[in-house]
Amino acid sequence: MVTVGLLATLHAAPGKEEEVASFLAGALSLAEGEPGTVAWFCFRIDETTFGLFDAFGDEAALQAHLNGDIAGSLMGRAGELLAKSPEIRHVQMLAAKLPG
Repeated sequence: MVTVGLLATLHAAPGKEEEVASFLAGALSLAEGEPGTVAWFCFRIDETTFGLFDAFGDEAALQAHLNGDIAGSLMGRAGELLAKSPEIRHVQMLAAKLPG
C-alpha cells in the first residue's frame, strides 16, 4: 500500500535538455535499490520540462528516498543541469493501482 508520494518538476538549463533526460533515465537503477520506493516514474513534459513521481508506503520511506542517492546526485548537479531549483511537492495518496 502507498500512502505518500513526491511530485517533482525540473526545468533543464538551456542546452542541457538531453543531459537531464539521460541523468533521470540513468537513476532507475538507484530507485530499484530503494526497498521503500514502491513506484518511481520519470518523464518528459516538453522539450525543457521533466517530472518525477515517487510513491512510498510511509513517511519514513519517503524521507529515506530524500536522503538517498538520487536526491543527492540531483541536488549535487542542479546548478549545472537545471535552470532553477526543482519544484517538489509532497502528496497524500488517496488510491493506487500497482502491478503485482
